[in-house]
Amino acid sequence: MSTLLAIVVGCLYAAGVYMMLRRSLFKLILGLVFLSHGANLLIFTVGGLTRGRPPVVPPGATGLAVPSADPLPQALILTAIVIGFAVLAFSLALFHRGYQTFGSDDPDDLKVSDQ
Repeated sequence: MSTLLAIVVGCLYAAGVYMMLRRSLFKLILGLVFLSHGANLLIFTVGGLTRGRPPVVPPGATGLAVPSADPLPQALILTAIVIGFAVLAFSLALFHRGYQTFGSDDPDDLKVSDQ
């Protein structure tokens, strides 16, 4: 299972870098989304896969049952998802405003002239 997830992470990174190198701001934003999803999946994979063992202390126990899932990668991924969504929303708002102002999503057409 870890090998499959490693391949998926590699594909997400490759697709993200490829999309970021295109000549369109929308594809750049889509590439950033792919990279953030790849990073989240990488953190999840490196944290280890433990099924059916939630990181919850049972009533009356003094610690977690061994083996249990590590809650730190889950908390990091949850935080990264929220931050990634905020960055995506801000990027889309900037893209929309730039497209309204300049009428193009090509980065070379976004030059401001004071004439």
